[in-house]
Amino acid sequence: MSIFSSNIINIYGNKGKVWLTNLPELIKTLSLRFGLRNLTQASNCTYNYVLSGFQDESPIVLKLGLDFKGLAQEAFALKVFEGQGAIKLLAEDSGMLLLQRAIPATSLKCYFPTNEPESIEIACSLMQRLHQAKIPQTHPCPHIKNWLEALNMHWNIPQKYMQKARKLSHQLLKTQGKDVFLHGDLHHNNILKNGNTWVAIDPKGVIGEPAYEIAAFILNPQPELLESSDSFEIIQKRILACGLLLNIPTQRILDFCFVRSVLGWVWALEDGCDASYFIQLTQLLSN
Repeated sequence: MSIFSSNIINIYGNKGKVWLTNLPELIKTLSLRFGLRNLTQASNCTYNYVLSGFQDESPIVLKLGLDFKGLAQEAFALKVFEGQGAIKLLAEDSGMLLLQRAIPATSLKCYFPTNEPESIEIACSLMQRLHQAKIPQTHPCPHIKNWLEALNMHWNIPQKYMQKARKLSHQLLKTQGKDVFLHGDLHHNNILKNGNTWVAIDPKGVIGEPAYEIAAFILNPQPELLESSDSFEIIQKRILACGLLLNIPTQRILDFCFVRSVLGWVWALEDGCDASYFIQLTQLLSN
């Protein structure tokens, strides 16, 4: 069983099994509806089924999933970010997004570990572009404080890590800076080359301060970062460089990195997925 199928069944149970069975027919129906052709499954599907192909002569991506709320929120975020550094949304429906396909779609992961300085500059520049988007007066997006509430629940995680994460999250929220509209998961695989520029894909759409945004980039790519013999040194250099480029205190970035690693651990447990990466990351950052 693929990681994608396993994730869908772990999260959605029998509903997920039925959806997986009906997936080929759904793809056929949508292909006829939107005039799609030459659809090919992406190799790295995890929680959504992603295919690339064409609509007439235009390259597209078709994204399907059972998290209807999450996909609707992603569509909303892409509309907010339109013209500010995100891929273009072409159409949406329940459990479905039709997207412009980045060409050549090289991910920033290809820059690791040989071209760290340039990848940091690319990521920070893209963050600055995205964060120019105005927060809509009405929106369905959570604030990072809503996400961090998960740290106040009981989890099978050593108390020393939970207590530290709770303490830091409370301090960070109490002293938070100006809110902006965040991507929410801006790691290497979600930053793609499109022509002569770089664009973001798969936004979560969340409100919060820019320092939170940086953590996803600093703590990736998975699992390659932690497989490196100098992973902690890489993280430290990224924190220093991002702090300078974005004018954010390095201690604040480090604190968000630790909180984000524990939060990733919590989310993995919540979804019944492998938490080993976040366990290692938390241990590394707690030293």
